[in-house]
Amino acid sequence: KLEEFLNFKQLKTSFKQAVLLDYYTAGFCWAKEMNFSLMQLSGFMDLLHFLLENLSDKHITLGENLKELAKAMAGIGETDSERSGDLNFFSIEQAKAIIDYL
Repeated sequence: KLEEFLNFKQLKTSFKQAVLLDYYTAGFCWAKEMNFSLMQLSGFMDLLHFLLENLSDKHITLGENLKELAKAMAGIGETDSERSGDLNFFSIEQAKAIIDYL
């Protein structure tokens, strides 16, 4: 199903597509094992895409990508809605698990 969603047509002959399918499948399976809600699962997959895009398209360093991850995760668990980021539907424990996974 993920292969269809990603619109991979050359999976058998494209190493890049095979690796990307592996990357997203592993992340999806891990998130399902964490019992993430549908919204959390979607947010986690967006985060995987964001970080990979930073590396592949923007060619930023791993260190800079970690800073981007910190920015994305900033505010999780905060009660002040101004400080909480787009990923505020994760608990602090889930955010720690995501960081460990990544």
